[in-house]
Amino acid sequence: MQPEPDSRPAIAAAVIVHGDRFLLVQRAVSEGTLSWQFPAGAVEPGESPEDAAVRETGEEAGLTVVARASLGERVHPATGRTMFYFACDVIEGEAHAADPEEIAAVRWCRLDEIEDYVPYGFFEPVQKHLDGMLSTSVSGSRGETR
Repeated sequence: MQPEPDSRPAIAAAVIVHGDRFLLVQRAVSEGTLSWQFPAGAVEPGESPEDAAVRETGEEAGLTVVARASLGERVHPATGRTMFYFACDVIEGEAHAADPEEIAAVRWCRLDEIEDYVPYGFFEPVQKHLDGMLSTSVSGSRGETR
């Protein structure tokens, strides 16, 4: 059974796969156990969740992206916030901690590194998307960027 959503604004997250890796950002201030996560933030009044995911990616990671598909929504079990997830493609930019007051680091992660950064796992539709996009990729090494 899912928890009830709270009254705070919904959160939109960008799930970005580039080559053989996916992007995570490290919050400067952890939200409980949620230190590493997808670029994400509150949906502003009058903004669509899709537009919020795109905007937050630029603000947090310095990337211009386009949302290409919804991966679903849920009430986050740790925060109680309604979450929207979007598969996004990079249009331009190099990932970096664009807002150092909010983001400590960014990292392009391999599929086999998920437990190192997100030990509680991902929302099942997001995990399936990552598995499908990355399971046949060849590993490279891009690492962490501050």
